[in-house]
Amino acid sequence: MSRKDVLNNLFTAKLGTPNRTEPTRRAQSDTVRTGAVSAMSSVLNVMADGAKAAEELREQLAAGATVIEIDPSLIDGSMIADRLVSEADPAFDALVESIRVNGQEIPILVRPSPTAPGRYQIAYGRRRVRATKKLAIPVRALVKQLTDEQLVIAQGTENLVRQDLSFIEKALFARRLEDAGYERSTIMAALSTEKGDLSRYISVARMLPEKLVEAIGPAPKAGRARWLALAERLEKASALSTADQVLQREQFIEADSDGRFALVFEALRVDTARRRGGARFWTTPQGKKAARIERANGRTVISFEEKLVPDFAAYLEARLDELFRDFANQKEEEPDDQA
Repeated sequence: MSRKDVLNNLFTAKLGTPNRTEPTRRAQSDTVRTGAVSAMSSVLNVMADGAKAAEELREQLAAGATVIEIDPSLIDGSMIADRLVSEADPAFDALVESIRVNGQEIPILVRPSPTAPGRYQIAYGRRRVRATKKLAIPVRALVKQLTDEQLVIAQGTENLVRQDLSFIEKALFARRLEDAGYERSTIMAALSTEKGDLSRYISVARMLPEKLVEAIGPAPKAGRARWLALAERLEKASALSTADQVLQREQFIEADSDGRFALVFEALRVDTARRRGGARFWTTPQGKKAARIERANGRTVISFEEKLVPDFAAYLEARLDELFRDFANQKEEEPDDQA
């Protein structure tokens, strides 16, 4: 199912079991549903198809679509967090300034809270809620009755249509949804992804400490390969301690999300190299690197490139006793420095 179809189904499907809310709120949301939902539906369908999405939405709103204004303090977070908040976020600062100057052009989507009458639960638009809170103004919202499954699908799909989640945000969102008991079919619909990709998202997310991921943030430039490499480096004994130390640095605190990822990634690379004692190479008289020598944790490993020095490893193995006798005799002949 395409993103377009998922969003269209959400806005055109029959309502499920109503959630408890105040009568006045329900009547108000019913009024919005007749105009704003149909207008939003047609525009959100187009969002998946081209770059004119936001402009067409503005045109629909200008043509008479109606939304309600809600005190952002009455809006509760989504059941499963999808986005990672970065303290150093120029894009969010720009959003705040845009809303301050131009107003909130695109409404958020909420449902009446299933547990707290008079409150709402957000499906998408958390950044706009944060921005309006910061500006101390109401947030413009479209209210719709949604089941839990419809809520998470709307949440994930709208993010993909408007501003794609980073790899780690998708991975963490998928893992949280699975931990909350959602079927993988629902998670795939929320992320508009295939079964194989979903398994990779969840696998990487389970390898990483959530505290570290949240401290780094979305890191939009870091894809699956780099997050996987980071997870593998964290398997080493001292790696978590090294990462925790990086999190306390002023440089880390002041960096943007990609910068934070780079700092942790590099620190773990250095930590791994230090524990290995560094790798050295033995070269042939022709200058070819024919053996790699690594020392770590009281062990030395020599790896030969068989294509460059065929049978040389076997030659050494056959003469280990002889080489050790020569070594022992040499040690006996060395002068005693403490005499």
